[in-house]
Amino acid sequence: MNYKLIDMNLFGDENGRLISIQQNSNCDFDIKRVFYIFDTKPGIVRGAHANRNSEFLLIAINGSCKVKIDDGKNVEIVELNSPHIALYLDKMLWKEMYDFSYNAILLVCTNTEYDEKEYIRNYQSYLEAVGNA
Repeated sequence: MNYKLIDMNLFGDENGRLISIQQNSNCDFDIKRVFYIFDTKPGIVRGAHANRNSEFLLIAINGSCKVKIDDGKNVEIVELNSPHIALYLDKMLWKEMYDFSYNAILLVCTNTEYDEKEYIRNYQSYLEAVGNA
């Protein structure tokens, strides 16, 4: 399964901390879009789709959440709970973000602009697309 956790470069001291997201350093793709998910109510699942062309970098910049990653054969769950750990997700991985803590903020960077046509929102269609139906 093509995902990895990335320990972001953390700079700072007792006065505060800073993390930079930079291509060819801790992000392997050109960032074309950035968004963040926040104020997620208990029991809500976000995502629940795969993307044909988008790669992602997910960072819980506040609080925590879990990410279910599915390649059609294997399923893994990663908990994001530190602003200096990023989760890279490659194209064509089914993803579900859930179990958001109170005041969680999930920052998402991607290599594509928004295009509804590249989303696969039905799990059975996803399985067919990856040849596991």
